[in-house]
Amino acid sequence: MTLRRRTLLLATLPLGLAACGFAPRREPELRFRSLGLQGFRPGSPLAAELRRQLLARTSVQVPEDFNRAELVLEARRDDRDKRALVTTSAGQVREWELRLRVDYLLRTASGEILLPPTELRLSREMNYTETQALAKEQEEAQLFRAMQSDAVTQILRRLATVRLPG
Repeated sequence: MTLRRRTLLLATLPLGLAACGFAPRREPELRFRSLGLQGFRPGSPLAAELRRQLLARTSVQVPEDFNRAELVLEARRDDRDKRALVTTSAGQVREWELRLRVDYLLRTASGEILLPPTELRLSREMNYTETQALAKEQEEAQLFRAMQSDAVTQILRRLATVRLPG
């Protein structure tokens, strides 16, 4: 392929992508000014990550007192757990399933439901060996952080679909 042909191809590629409707994913556009977080377990890493991303990626305020917010994201469940998937005949675990479950709804300050109860479940599998226990503990923490980040991204996308009443 000649240099001229390659240059022409590279120059027309963005036009072709734009014509088919392709666009890079943008930050969610939230149509409300403040969001309160209620029902998350004390010290919830998920609530902390949600608060951090809302403040960093949007103009939405997150007051400490959820009663002062325009909308309230009410967590019905915010759980992390793990269960053994594979064990040896001696009872040693060789593979774990890490699970994150969040059940939530979105309501106005007056109680009107804007997003019905929604269940979000994420899981990851992790191999395990006792000889690398410390490394596997760090891997587990990293996998939980990744699931938590995925959950927050999904929640933000759902919040972007909300239309305020009135």
